[in-house]
Amino acid sequence: MRMNYSLYLVADVSRTERHSLEKSVEQAIIGGCTAIQLRDKNISDLEFYNLARKIKEVTDKFKIPLIINDRIDVALAVEAAGVHVGQSDLPAEVVRKIINKDMILGVSVTDINEAIRAQKEGADYLGVGAVFSTTTKLDASNVSKKMLKDIKKSVDIPVVAIGGINIHNLSDLLDTNIDGIAVVSAILGQDNIVQASKQLREVLIVGGIYNEL
Repeated sequence: MRMNYSLYLVADVSRTERHSLEKSVEQAIIGGCTAIQLRDKNISDLEFYNLARKIKEVTDKFKIPLIINDRIDVALAVEAAGVHVGQSDLPAEVVRKIINKDMILGVSVTDINEAIRAQKEGADYLGVGAVFSTTTKLDASNVSKKMLKDIKKSVDIPVVAIGGINIHNLSDLLDTNIDGIAVVSAILGQDNIVQASKQLREVLIVGGIYNEL
């Protein structure tokens, strides 16, 4: 499955009620989200597997790729489009050997060295952040706008900015040449998820970042 990184929703279970996450993801896709990542660090293996299956039913319906955060086993079990790992997870080169050759591999990075290494080890795209302060990932290091631009110049794979991005500060990133943004509360924390997604999409279109596949 091709990956459109323009408007990437990180569906963090802690940001919404679990029973409504499928509906929230569907509304986000209707509003313009082009990729979904499922993330949850606090539920059992079985709960996460069952949730991933339900979310994948939604993403399959709209032909949107589902990326699983961290859990390689679950990504393989539900036949997700890919997996995303951080610097404290298994190295990208190890993950690349484990997953199917056609699966997408994303890696979180905060500097040029990490970015170049991730690309060399087989990453298909990079998640760079936090570009703004965020309450959804308290251990995230802040990445300056200059560093974001430098990382983008240093690699040949797509770069997705993440961390504290919302409708009010998104315009600050439009001149960085990034391939997309990843958000959590800017969509899941809003009363009208469809409208919130549409508003972000419109800004991305103006900035030339949003792509229609």
